[in-house]
Amino acid sequence: LRVFLSSLFFPSFRPFHVEPTNIVSVNDDTQRVTDEASAMNKRIHYYSRLTSPADRALIAPDHVLPAPDEIYVYSPLGTAFKVDSCTDGYGKNSSLVTIFMIWNTMMGTSILSIPWGIKQAGFTSGIILILLMGILTLYCCYRVVKSRQMIPLTDTSNWEFPDVCKYYFGSFGQWSSLLFSMVSLVGAMVVYWVLMSNFLFNTGKFIYNFVHDINVTDIVPGTNGSNKVICPSAASDHVPQNRSVMFSSGNRTGFELFEEWWDKSQTVPFYLIAVLLPLLNLKSPSFFAKFNVLGTVSVVYLVFLVTVKAAHLGIHLEFNWFTENEFFVPEFRVLFPQLTGILTLAFFIHNCVITLLQNNRNQENNVRDLSIAYFLVGLTYLYVGVIIFASFPSPPLSKECIEQNFLDNFPSDDIMSFVARIFLLFQMMTVYPLLGYLARVQLLRQFFGNAYPSLFHVLILNLAIVGAGVAMARFYPNIGGIIRYSGATCGLAFVFVYPSLIYMISLHRAGQLTWPALIIHIFIILLGLANLIAQFLL
Repeated sequence: LRVFLSSLFFPSFRPFHVEPTNIVSVNDDTQRVTDEASAMNKRIHYYSRLTSPADRALIAPDHVLPAPDEIYVYSPLGTAFKVDSCTDGYGKNSSLVTIFMIWNTMMGTSILSIPWGIKQAGFTSGIILILLMGILTLYCCYRVVKSRQMIPLTDTSNWEFPDVCKYYFGSFGQWSSLLFSMVSLVGAMVVYWVLMSNFLFNTGKFIYNFVHDINVTDIVPGTNGSNKVICPSAASDHVPQNRSVMFSSGNRTGFELFEEWWDKSQTVPFYLIAVLLPLLNLKSPSFFAKFNVLGTVSVVYLVFLVTVKAAHLGIHLEFNWFTENEFFVPEFRVLFPQLTGILTLAFFIHNCVITLLQNNRNQENNVRDLSIAYFLVGLTYLYVGVIIFASFPSPPLSKECIEQNFLDNFPSDDIMSFVARIFLLFQMMTVYPLLGYLARVQLLRQFFGNAYPSLFHVLILNLAIVGAGVAMARFYPNIGGIIRYSGATCGLAFVFVYPSLIYMISLHRAGQLTWPALIIHIFIILLGLANLIAQFLL
C-alpha cells in the first residue's frame, strides 16, 4: 500500500474518478491516444492496489477507461479538489494546477500550532527556523523525486517512495515504511479527535448560551472590548477549564448541570464515539469525500480571520534578545526544537510527491513547481504565525498565553471563531472516516491480505484507534505536542534518513559518491535524529 497521507496528518490521494469513456481514434492522434491509454491503464493497475479485491472504489471495470482529467486530492485538513478544466485532455496538469495541488496537500492542522511554535522558539528564531526547515525539507523532497529516476529498471512509473525504499532496503524498507506510515496516520487521527472535542465543546457552549440567553464571563484573564482575547493557561491550575460565573438570566441549576455534562476533556470526547465509531466500520468511505472541499475553504477562512483580528488588535512587539520579561519572550529560546518538530510535519509531503509530480504536463518544470509550492506553503505558515504572534495583546496579556491551538485564545462567544470551529468540526468529522479507512487498508491488508477481513477485525482496530484519540483528548489534549512528536518520528524516516541514504547508495553504486556529498547527507540524517531526540528532552 503505497500512498497514505500526504501531510499530518497525511491525506489520502485518489488521482482518478472512474466513469465510462469511449476510446476513439482521431486521425493523426491515434498513436497518442493509444500511448496515453496504455499509461492510464498502468496507473489504474497501480491505484487498484490501494483497496481489497472486494472493494471496487479505486478499481476500474474492464470496459472502462478512467477520465484522465478528473483528479481528486485529499489534504490533512480534509480538502478534496477536483481538477477537470486545467488539464490538456490527457491527464496532464499545467504547472499552476500542480503548484496548487502540492500547496493544498501540505496545508494541514499544523497551521493552528505555528503561532505557539514561534512563541516556544522566540519570534526571530521562529521566523528563521520556518525558512530553514522549508529549504531543508524541500531539498529532501527533491531527493525523493530523483530517487525513482536513479533505479536501473525499465518500468518504475507506478512506484511511489515506499516502493523505492523496498527496492533499496528489502523487507526492512517495506515494514519500516508501514510502521512510520501508521505513526503519521494514527497521529493525525489522534490530533483530529482532540481538535474535534475542542471544537464541539466550544460550539455546544456557544449554542447553549445563545439559546438560553445566558451572559457568561469565563474565569480566565482576558482583554476587554468587542475583540476579546483570553489566556486559558493562566487559569488552568486554579479552576476547571469550563467553569463560569453567570451574571444574568437563566436557570442556575440547569446551567450548572450543563457545565457538568458538557466538559471539554471529561465528557465531550466520549460523545464523539457514538457518531464516529459506526462511520469507521463502513466498508467504503467514498461518500464523505464529497464534503472535503470545505478544507480549502477552512484554510482561506483562517487566513481571513487572522487578518481581521490583527487589524483590530494592532501590533504588540518588543524585542528582547535573550531576556524574558512579564509580557514578552526572548527572540531566541532553547525550546526551539518544539517548532522544528511541528515544521517537520507541516512541510511533509515526501511520501506521495512522486505521484503528484508525475502528472505535471512539463516534467522539466518539476523542480521549479515544487519550489514555488514550498515557497507558498512557507509563506502561508509565516503569515499566520507571525500575524497571530505579533498582534497578540501584550500587555495586558503575556505572549506565553498563546495556545497550542490559537483559536483557543478567542472565547467561545466570538462569532468569527465560532464560524471557524463549525467549518473545521464538520470538515474533520467527514475526513476522519477516510483516515480510518486508510489505516485499515494499510494494516489489515498487510497482515490478512484483505482490507475488510471481517467486522470483528475492523471493529477491534477501530476501537484501538478511537481509544487512543479519547485517551489523548482526556489526559493530554495538547495538539502541538502530538504534532511535534509524530512529525519528528515519521519525518526521521521519510524526510531525513531514507532520501539521504538512497541518494548516497545510488551515488556509491555509480561510483560517483564524493566526500562532500557523504558529509552533507550524513549531517542531514544527524539533524533528523537530533530533532527527534530533542522532542523528548524539552
